[in-house]
Amino acid sequence: MPRRGHTVLDVDPVRNPYAPGAGQRPPELAGRDDELSAFDVVLERIARGRPERSLVLTGLRGVGKTVLLNQLRSAAIGRGWGTGKIEARPDQSLRRPVSSALHMALRELRHPDQESMDAVLGTVRAFAQRLAPADAKLRDRWQPGIDVPATAGRADSGDMEIDLVELLSDAAGLAADVGRGVALFIDEMQDVQAPDVSAICAACHELSQQGAPLIVVGAGLPHLPAVLSASKSYSERLFRYLRIDRLDRPAADRALLAPAEREEVTFEPAALDALYDAADGYPYFVQAYGKVTWDVAAASPITAADVAMAAPVAEAELAVGFFGSRYDRATPAEREYMHAMAELGGPGGTPVATSEVAATLGRKPASLSPARDSLIKKGLVYSAERGQIAFTVPHFGRYLLRHPD
Repeated sequence: MPRRGHTVLDVDPVRNPYAPGAGQRPPELAGRDDELSAFDVVLERIARGRPERSLVLTGLRGVGKTVLLNQLRSAAIGRGWGTGKIEARPDQSLRRPVSSALHMALRELRHPDQESMDAVLGTVRAFAQRLAPADAKLRDRWQPGIDVPATAGRADSGDMEIDLVELLSDAAGLAADVGRGVALFIDEMQDVQAPDVSAICAACHELSQQGAPLIVVGAGLPHLPAVLSASKSYSERLFRYLRIDRLDRPAADRALLAPAEREEVTFEPAALDALYDAADGYPYFVQAYGKVTWDVAAASPITAADVAMAAPVAEAELAVGFFGSRYDRATPAEREYMHAMAELGGPGGTPVATSEVAATLGRKPASLSPARDSLIKKGLVYSAERGQIAFTVPHFGRYLLRHPD
């Protein structure tokens, strides 16, 4: 039956515009205009030789840090900058990933003097191949894809701080020759190994003092500022920190309405109310609930009844793909720890005291340190403040309360 007072249009699943994928750009990047504008100012200031700090994005999983990081990279590419991106892993040194990223950035710069380009590529190769003694046997089996020979005596000391400063300084010098800059993007930055964090801070410090046209743009979990501060005390002044949070109501509505209206579909106000309540403003959830609601709806405008029908389906998909995949990585002891956190923090997942977790489990705090530390390394929880712990994934506490087994 047609809905009274409305022109009925089919809602075709083939034309579903929503994209709940890891790091996948949504069809409408809503609520991030301030961050994009601020980055444009950074790029313009550096282009004019003005001093500027490197940038760090922090936030929970599902708030769109990776999407924003990619968008910032696109902005730099649009201005002719050389860019490279890496995703940090806790078990991997940054030497090879940074080498590959810088190689890509230098190729994008298209420096007209091949001799100057080859000199810096030689530094990149030297940096890449300077392995720790334990990894020396791997030296000949890995090739960085650079045809020029490694430069002796440059970025090959074995000291990561010295080498990274020399590498990035040479890359910045090449960019300055053509009136552009270099931007190195690091996702999951909280997983960078401690010596490499120290090297990044030292390099950014040196380059900022030189006024060199090179910046680092990192993204990571909420405790990333503490990781950087523990490495170098001056990191608080070295980076500009932007906290990426949930979308407010107008931005969440725009994320849903703009792509739908391009397909000549719209939502009733009550449907938008229900979707905001379900997604709680988290961009990943906005896309997840929006996609399933679209598939369930038969006609436009989409109603609150459509949302009510879609919500259990969306929650079941999130339980498997978003929450369950992370829960499955935890050991029994770690799962016990997280369930105690959920009981204490409630559905909202508020931070809880580690001492209270120990009391709930009837254990001494020290005996739970291995489980807590392992959960932090796996990126499932983070230390919100000294003596407190919280989930890195929004609504994870709610998920655990609904799935006590």
